[in-house]
Amino acid sequence: MAGSTTAKRGARQRESSGPPPARRLGRRHLRLLVLLGIAAVFLGSGSFWLLYGSDLVRVERVSVSGTEVLTPQQVREAADVPLGGPLISVDTEAIEARLARELPRIDTVDVVRSWPHEIALKVTERSPVLLIHKGGKFVEVDDDGVRFATVSKAPRGVPELELAVSRSGSGAASLRRFGENRLVREAVRVARDLPAPVAGATRTVKVRSYDAISLELRDGRTVDWGSSEKGDRKGRTLTALMKAVPDARHFDVSVPTAPASSGS
Repeated sequence: MAGSTTAKRGARQRESSGPPPARRLGRRHLRLLVLLGIAAVFLGSGSFWLLYGSDLVRVERVSVSGTEVLTPQQVREAADVPLGGPLISVDTEAIEARLARELPRIDTVDVVRSWPHEIALKVTERSPVLLIHKGGKFVEVDDDGVRFATVSKAPRGVPELELAVSRSGSGAASLRRFGENRLVREAVRVARDLPAPVAGATRTVKVRSYDAISLELRDGRTVDWGSSEKGDRKGRTLTALMKAVPDARHFDVSVPTAPASSGS
């Protein structure tokens, strides 16, 4: 009888002590996960309301930086940023596309959300390296060959392109082989590679054929450049030649390893 009583007492003690520690720990983890899930729901709904329903993060202003020829107002009008709407829902890619379409003078633009109330437009404008005289006005061409604007007054220090391609001989062959647009791009490459002092002093970049491009400077001096190839080397050679023979009136760097000058 004593043994049976002892066994029953042990069973009652085990029942009163509750489930094993591992089971109790599992229940605690479950409660914690449930609480975390509830908290996440509340936080998520709060964040959603803050971003889309609250007046705390709505578009109130549009700032513009980087303009030179364009005005900030022109950029704002072309961007057409919706004011008063949630900042998070502004379509930045659509704004970039509108600016590229409406204002070709813009080369690149970064549309940035500046929390909590601003859209920032950071603009980089195209710069002309050549001008094409057309109908009493000037078409500006950038260093990628893009014709991006027509202006009534030539910008200071930008040379004019003269297409002097003959309809016979090497000029005609170049025109047939490359086309006028390609020849314009070759002239752009030459203008882009000119040393800054020479570029500022150049009145005209003249294209007779693909490999017969020349410069006329504002003081009447001339330069045979040849093709657009090896532009960096030709630029360095021309700079050195002008220093060595300052009174020369004509320079030839079409073969940069054998430059020449003449006249005085």
